[in-house]
Amino acid sequence: MPKVIAITGASSGIGRATALRLARDGASLVICARRPEPLEEAAADIRRAGGTAIAVTADVTKPDDMQALVDRTLRECGRLDVMMCNAGYGIYGEIDRVTPEQMHALMDVNFFGTFHAARAALPVFRRQNSGHLIVVSSIVGRRGIPFMAPYSATKFAQVGLAECLRAELLDTPIAVSVLYPISTETEFFSVMTRQSGFATRAHGPRQSPDIVANAVARAIERPTPEIYPYYPGKGLAVLAALAPGFCDRLTKRWGREPIRN
Repeated sequence: MPKVIAITGASSGIGRATALRLARDGASLVICARRPEPLEEAAADIRRAGGTAIAVTADVTKPDDMQALVDRTLRECGRLDVMMCNAGYGIYGEIDRVTPEQMHALMDVNFFGTFHAARAALPVFRRQNSGHLIVVSSIVGRRGIPFMAPYSATKFAQVGLAECLRAELLDTPIAVSVLYPISTETEFFSVMTRQSGFATRAHGPRQSPDIVANAVARAIERPTPEIYPYYPGKGLAVLAALAPGFCDRLTKRWGREPIRN
């Protein structure tokens, strides 16, 4: 039976690439985002790729919208197998240059958006006695890097939520996975530059959204607690735990630096 998969923030980037990848496996996709036009374009691409798609214009910061997303999924598909909490954006900058308003808005989307989507999906998973929650964090949710403190803090918060849920749901048929992509070639960075008011330069490795999408597809087929699309990224997480001082120097060298006029 094809899986029914809901993805937040699916109009672009990792969310869209993952939806298209899963469509090739014949999945039924329920995708949501705030922008209706790119969302409908993504739905059309999913159908052309062989999947079925329901496009739901919704805002992850609104609990009622996430409940409506799940309710519509159940109404039209009869079940929900996977909830992928993907919506998010970033801000560059030292913490004393970021306004409280910017930080609240970032936390509202990245952390509370995950919370609201997970909270809506979990009762369904419990009733079904099956389900898979995928939380899209970032490698900076394992190890912070220079000038990414606001974004990194929201990603660490997601990880804490997911780890607690995973322990609570241990020995049940409900899986919880955390995705840790490295810098991915999407519009994420242009959005972050616009939100921050300046750009940064990165020196580390990058990957395509298709690589991330393939990793998610494998994890849906065989759930795993942590997903590292760029496998050496796992080494950074281990190094950060074993040698934090050395890791500080490493991320200082290979992390981001601001480009200001």
